[in-house]
Amino acid sequence: MKNTVIELSDLTKDFGNHRGIFDVNLSVEEGEVFGYLGPNGAGKTTTIRHLMGFLRPDAGECRMFGQDCFTNAAQIGEKRGYLAGEPVFFSDLTGEQYLEFTAGLRRMKSRKRMHELMELFEISRFGPVHKMSKGMRQKLGLICAFMDGPEAVILDEPTSGLDPLMQGRFVELILEEKKKGTTILMSSHLFEEVEKTCDRAAIIREGEIADTLDMRKLAAKRKKIYTAKFTDAEAAKGFVRRLDPSWDMRTADGPGQKEAGIPGVSVIRCLENQVELTVFGPPAALLKMLSEANVADLSVRAESLEELFLQYYDTGEHGPKGENR
Repeated sequence: MKNTVIELSDLTKDFGNHRGIFDVNLSVEEGEVFGYLGPNGAGKTTTIRHLMGFLRPDAGECRMFGQDCFTNAAQIGEKRGYLAGEPVFFSDLTGEQYLEFTAGLRRMKSRKRMHELMELFEISRFGPVHKMSKGMRQKLGLICAFMDGPEAVILDEPTSGLDPLMQGRFVELILEEKKKGTTILMSSHLFEEVEKTCDRAAIIREGEIADTLDMRKLAAKRKKIYTAKFTDAEAAKGFVRRLDPSWDMRTADGPGQKEAGIPGVSVIRCLENQVELTVFGPPAALLKMLSEANVADLSVRAESLEELFLQYYDTGEHGPKGENR
């Protein structure tokens, strides 16, 4: 049985006017990569500041390695890496000078890992930090977070400012660290990287945990999005009328997400000659109906984590439609 590295129990910090975090409960096991999702202002950074020992909670507990994050911040910091949402550096130093300075503070005996990460992220060895781009400074922060081989790493929006190539390098790094058994908690807006790297992810909304998703089981629960392109607009409308006679053709989107005549099938929209549907469950009945229609093209994709995530913000107080928190 793996040890619990991060444990939040009823963690609360109330800044007034329902700003802050409220009764947050989550745990991250040793070697787990845990995503923390939510829009700006949802409470991600406030949670991370408690984990770093920057804030004392109003109520509840925040622990890492079994120790209180506020009272034992120094001891925890010896085993933990960190990347802030907006990292700050000594701007007159070059990138390599800053890394050497940080390595000295951490009493690192070897610079091997530091140089490996510098090569991975193609960090500029020369030129002062204050002349670096945001992406280059972000890469510098990532190297600092991982270069001394921490047991756990806290990352706040780790790929902010990175180009697609470096985002891919970041995913490589996380998967490599995962194999080593490093425990990682990262907040992110980039759902593709969360899908590729995380074992689980929590969704935070208005300071409260709306849901925790097991990424390994998520695929079985995700709906499929079918996009059918018909020979013309009338053929598309005729198909929708057969599928759902109540669909309002006077508007572009109709009632939206209304379950059609086939169980598990919902019409999302009908625009010109194109119809989008969500399908949850066996698609045989829908495919039979499509085979009898004038379909020129058909594409299928799985519902993205981002689409699933947005349901928690579009439907009021109780998460996705039909689900309670």
